[in-house]
Amino acid sequence: MSENFVDLGKVTAPSGVLVLGMAGWIDQWPELGRPLSVRAEEAAASGGGHLRDGWCEAVVVPAAADRPLPVRATTSPSPFDEEPTIATLEMGLGLPWPGNANRTAPVRLGDLPVDRCGMVIGDAVGLDTWTGDEGEPADGLADVSYWGLHEDAAYARFGGERIAQYGVEGPHGWLDLPLAEATAHAAELTAWCDRHCHGRGLVVAVDKHTDHHRSRRAGRHHPLRAGAIEVGGSQVLAIEWDPGDHSIRHRGERQAGQVYPVTLEADDSGQTVLRWTIPPYEPDDA
Repeated sequence: MSENFVDLGKVTAPSGVLVLGMAGWIDQWPELGRPLSVRAEEAAASGGGHLRDGWCEAVVVPAAADRPLPVRATTSPSPFDEEPTIATLEMGLGLPWPGNANRTAPVRLGDLPVDRCGMVIGDAVGLDTWTGDEGEPADGLADVSYWGLHEDAAYARFGGERIAQYGVEGPHGWLDLPLAEATAHAAELTAWCDRHCHGRGLVVAVDKHTDHHRSRRAGRHHPLRAGAIEVGGSQVLAIEWDPGDHSIRHRGERQAGQVYPVTLEADDSGQTVLRWTIPPYEPDDA
């Protein structure tokens, strides 16, 4: 594991409670009963803890409400493509380590799986407004992309721009269109593929500007797929995992025992940090 930290960005926690949770399920907490913020505030009142309800999981802790909180990571090589991936995720909480507590003994709060839809770090109250993939965009906009065997032929007919993603040329498409216009573009592409390609060889996607999509889009140009957006009046950081890396290192998630410890620790300056530690990949010889 590299000991060199990479800065991922900053988050804010105006409610005084910070959440590290599974991005694919953040919007589902109210469907299971009480909102995330209510559960998180109760757990934070006793120093923090792990929340789990159905598929929803998060770790919550008290944090300074009056300042940006830094997030950084160490990396290790991915077994999928040898590219750097997150090995330790560290979140500064803006709070001093308790004076009567042992600075050499981490406090374990629980463990979390790596969600294939990514992870999110943000304010407990702000995340109550998070919109997942099935939600509606607050700005009324969407992105359209298309790719596949007949992408070049479709581009010659319909145009569009290259949408760069993760350091490589991405698919063709259009960004920031009114939702009705995006839907119309997608329908035209699909109809053209049906007429000229027997409905095969072209994938068309419409991504509404939900918080989930906006956060993934914000991370497309970061080497560790981390991007910050505003949600509910606070700055939230989301981290997406490479699908190949996830399938080798984290596939199966909690059901397969692929969970990793989350701890409270004191850093070198005596400040409290939240750490999520993902050990290096070890192949199964069996």
